[in-house]
Amino acid sequence: MTNSRSPQISSHLSSSQESEWDDVLPVPKLRFSVASVLVFCLAVLCFANSYDGDFVLDDYVAVLYNKDLLPETPLSAIFAHDFWGNKLDYRSHKSYRPLTTMTYRWNYAWAGSMQPEGFHVVNIVLHGLVSVIFLAVFSVLMSGYQVDQESARPVFASPRAALLCAVLFAVHPIHTESVAGIVGRADLLCALTFLLSFLLYARACLPTSCLVSYRSQVLLPGVSSCLVSYRPDSFSLVSILASMCLCVVSTFCKEQGITVIGICSAFDIIVVCEVDPFHWLGLNKASRSKEDKLKKFNRPRWVNGLIQRHLILFITGVLVLNIRLRVMGSMPIFDVNFIPHAYVNGTIYRVLNYNYLYAINIWLLLNPWWLCCEWSMGCIPVITSLADPRILAVIALWTGFGAIVFHCCNGKVTHDRRILITSLAVLGVPFLPASNLLFRVGFVIAERILYLSCAGFCMLVVLGARHICYKFHSTARQMVTAGFACLIAVFVLRSIQRSNEWRVPLALYTSGDKVCPNNAKIQMGQAMYYDAINKTDAAIIKYRRAIELNSQDYASMLYLAVIFRREGEMLEAEQLLERSVAIRSDNVEALMDLGVVRAELKRNELAETSFLEAIREDNKCVKCYFNLGNFYRGTGRSTEAISAWRNATDLYPRYTPAWKNAILLLIDLKKYDKAIEVGIEALKALPKETNLMFHLANTYIMVDKFQESEDLFLAGLQIDPHSAKFHHNLGVLYHRWGNTDQAEVSFTRAVELEPTDATYLQNLHLIQAKIRNNA
Repeated sequence: MTNSRSPQISSHLSSSQESEWDDVLPVPKLRFSVASVLVFCLAVLCFANSYDGDFVLDDYVAVLYNKDLLPETPLSAIFAHDFWGNKLDYRSHKSYRPLTTMTYRWNYAWAGSMQPEGFHVVNIVLHGLVSVIFLAVFSVLMSGYQVDQESARPVFASPRAALLCAVLFAVHPIHTESVAGIVGRADLLCALTFLLSFLLYARACLPTSCLVSYRSQVLLPGVSSCLVSYRPDSFSLVSILASMCLCVVSTFCKEQGITVIGICSAFDIIVVCEVDPFHWLGLNKASRSKEDKLKKFNRPRWVNGLIQRHLILFITGVLVLNIRLRVMGSMPIFDVNFIPHAYVNGTIYRVLNYNYLYAINIWLLLNPWWLCCEWSMGCIPVITSLADPRILAVIALWTGFGAIVFHCCNGKVTHDRRILITSLAVLGVPFLPASNLLFRVGFVIAERILYLSCAGFCMLVVLGARHICYKFHSTARQMVTAGFACLIAVFVLRSIQRSNEWRVPLALYTSGDKVCPNNAKIQMGQAMYYDAINKTDAAIIKYRRAIELNSQDYASMLYLAVIFRREGEMLEAEQLLERSVAIRSDNVEALMDLGVVRAELKRNELAETSFLEAIREDNKCVKCYFNLGNFYRGTGRSTEAISAWRNATDLYPRYTPAWKNAILLLIDLKKYDKAIEVGIEALKALPKETNLMFHLANTYIMVDKFQESEDLFLAGLQIDPHSAKFHHNLGVLYHRWGNTDQAEVSFTRAVELEPTDATYLQNLHLIQAKIRNNA
């Protein structure tokens, strides 16, 4: 973009009027390049401390445990699975974001491991880029798409207003979840392609004939620029089609991307065609007479182009929705405990609850101090009475909105009013998919959903500040300057603090507990963290609290049962697992763990039933086959055990425990040749797995294949030279092979590494005694 002082083509005010409109704001007038650097640095500064954060919340499922990120998983799986790496069946939430998952896969490929730092850095940089692009978008939204007359480059119009909007957007704490949470990359990529799609559409509405013809125009003496309005009846088809392609890309980064069609439509009507939408609805009588007078001349000029462009928008929307519905297969089914407001009895109460949630979302934009990582499961109680005082928040919401609409409906459609209407569109349209108006969504409130809508909020704030400065002049300018300086400073500090909370799971859950102490999911999150750091007692307390808050919390029952199983409290574990399965009969993990507990309690028939039921629910559950094999081994059904482990390794060839158990069982059965065959196959899948090398090398000793055994032991020691068991068993091999000197060296090394191991010491003494006797 070039400086706004350059000659330009405009769709709005003259350059002097526009400068006067923008100059009212007490903000420095910067070149686009300087403003971009400032916005990018502020955006990165606010969230930079999250770069070394852990995986938190949904990051575990979408990234850490998502097999679609692994190089051995076919690339096509990304397009066949949901965002969490699961089949798009009836159990899926139908979040289909293959392009976002693709970037996670690239992250993994570049790093070679699941280290969170690389994922976080990409998110932080993406937020900086989105904030810079918003700088250009705010310029277009406020002053139309303008082009430099000499270089044909976009002009940075309304630089003060655009800069202030972009700074507010860049530092707003509501973005913390999208930036500091790795899963938030879906919002960042969606926003990036969303904005590029919009900019292409805005440029497409400025016809190429204008961009070419102005170069040959002769300017009048003293005239430094030529201002040419949009020609709504003409547009660039190539640019619009490119814009729609980016819309498709945005949608497959996150579902919200499709709403760029609504923003393009609003921009086309309000800015390009300069139509008053409230006049269309019969609400603005003040502008009706003028438009009626010009109806005969104006309508043919813009209606044809508007209809053609909207036909392209409509076809794109229908195609994207059709593809999306085909991928989903059916609408997702959500648990009432996660979204109780959507299952309230009675239309009136459901509408009240939805509107109360809208009010909460607006409040979070106004007051981002009240943020929480999880808003479901009792965080916001359902409104069930007309006497509930929270209804006042709904009244306040619609009173404020009504006042804005009333202002838009009265008087001429000025430049300010067009920006006001556009701001409302940017605030509301991207929020539509989360509003529960079109379909039921799987969350109560999600701060990341406000990532794009925050831009409309920032425009409203700046427009209000501009109005105050214009009305009250110098005194107001000083107050507005001080106010924005304080607001930006507070936002920056709050964003830094909030992103720091997102670095560590316990800090995140603790902050959420302060906002929503009755949220069962937050209690469960704290319990899971305590369990991971071996604070078992604290974990049990938190799991019990979660179940107390939500008697249908099958997940907390499952995880608490796992702790009791680990602690040897099998009966209590069984009771919890039975309750969990009764609530969610298709919970594969609960069914599998119930089988494990019943096997420990020697309830073999019930145990086998649980394992087989888990496999019926998910016939690709690797752990189910593994535990079923362990059960068969424990009950003396060796052939079935080996078959179950084979199923596990067929599904996931890198599953070491199944290979290991199969080899050990075959050794116990003295089927050494078969054990060697399985071991060789296992090492093809896991060529650097020292555990498998160790067991296969031992098997070679048993059949006197000493050279093969030595090769494997030495290969294992190259990978792990400090493995005492490898040195010891290599000594055993040399002893069996008749090489006592080498045996002594290996035994000695084993004892050096683990001097307290009685077996190593005994074998070293025996070989030394044998050497002395032979001498």
